[in-house]
Amino acid sequence: MAAALTLLLIGWLLQSALCGQFGVTVPQTIEVLRGSCVTIPCSFDVENNYESSLDNTCKALWKITLETVVFDSSTPQQNKIKGELTGDLTKKDCTTTLNNMQPEHSKKYFFRLECKTLQYNFLTQQLEISVKDGPPRPTLTPSTLKVKEGTSVKVTCSAPAPCLSHPPALTWTPSLGDIHETLQENQNKTKVKTSVLTFTASHLHHRENISCTAVYNKQDGSTESSVSPRLTADILFAPQILPSTDCTKSAGQFNCSCESVGNPSPTLQWYLDGLSVNESDKFAIRNETVNDTSLRSFITVSQPQGWIRSTLLCSSSSFLGSVTQRFYVYVLQPQTSVEGYDLVTLAVFITIVVALLVVVCALLLVIRAQKTRHCLLKSKVAMNLGVTNGEGKEVPKATEEDIYVNTADILK
Repeated sequence: MAAALTLLLIGWLLQSALCGQFGVTVPQTIEVLRGSCVTIPCSFDVENNYESSLDNTCKALWKITLETVVFDSSTPQQNKIKGELTGDLTKKDCTTTLNNMQPEHSKKYFFRLECKTLQYNFLTQQLEISVKDGPPRPTLTPSTLKVKEGTSVKVTCSAPAPCLSHPPALTWTPSLGDIHETLQENQNKTKVKTSVLTFTASHLHHRENISCTAVYNKQDGSTESSVSPRLTADILFAPQILPSTDCTKSAGQFNCSCESVGNPSPTLQWYLDGLSVNESDKFAIRNETVNDTSLRSFITVSQPQGWIRSTLLCSSSSFLGSVTQRFYVYVLQPQTSVEGYDLVTLAVFITIVVALLVVVCALLLVIRAQKTRHCLLKSKVAMNLGVTNGEGKEVPKATEEDIYVNTADILK
């Protein structure tokens, strides 16, 4: 018995499901730009025994009250609101376009079907039309953008398209990549114009304000535009050292600056010959924040006597990576090097100079002695040549051979 009742219940439910019912499907609300048209997506159903009534005699009416008709598809040019039926009533499609919508047309409407053997007011589902002086603002998806550099990004701009004959034109500011447009359908059958912007994220796009503009053409030829909320790109990128980084030399010191940019903001550290440099009496370090992604560091290196060329590094780092900039400066040698290497070199230099001076002095003494001896010899020879005899007569002129002989005698 229970099984029989169950079967009867199931059969009744199936019969009810298979039997059609009067009903209409329209959006609850549609926003329309003043002076533009509105396309109302509409579909309906009737009870099964009225299916045969859907023929060429059928017409669609849109009413605001039971007595007030604003649109009749059989007299499209005589209606209070001009338009046309774009659907096929024999296929239960009552889609209708109403033209030149004005603020006074902001009302609730319901659909009425009139055929030769069927008339029915579909009151269960009504449509509210809201006529606006300005167009709706486009929306951007996603609403926030935070990605790493090198990531492929897609941003979608969507704008309602209530008037299918005049859909909005969408433009991007700035245009960063490829753009693809489509006309899509919402769940309530209304249409929306979409534009997808695709680009590869770069550090150059960081803090870029992305927006989309929708331009609506009215039926009188004029246009109205609206701009979406701005989407600020937050691009994560590894540190970079800027070209403004440099190092200058002045009397007694070196002044170096290092500026780095990155997102998140990087840290800066100085290294001298591979060792970290901290604030001291020899190094003065000052850091300053330029903005949320840029940092600048200054280092002053004192330069007393006895300094040698060395390597100074500026290192910028974050969790995304690191980068360095190399400088060559003069730094003070370690104490052991000054006492060991420089003093030995100085001693060797002094020894060589003294030795050279001694040699030069010795040579000068030898040359002087030889000159003195030669002068003495010449004097003695001259004296012998100029001597006379005891009678006042000069000694006969000596021959060359005699001179050599005399010289030999003198040298004895």
